[in-house]
Amino acid sequence: MAKQGNRQGKTLYCSVCGNENYRTNKNVKNTTERLEINKFCPKCNKHTVHKEKK
Repeated sequence: MAKQGNRQGKTLYCSVCGNENYRTNKNVKNTTERLEINKFCPKCNKHTVHKEKK
């Protein structure tokens, strides 16, 4: 099995409705700022900005 190393699992939430829709992995050494990605929110039924949960 491969090592995880510096990668951590992060949860992304919709900035409009606050619904937690996506989970992703992030290298915390290389990327220190929080993720902000445009993703589809099934609750809002449109593409919105999803931010990394605290």
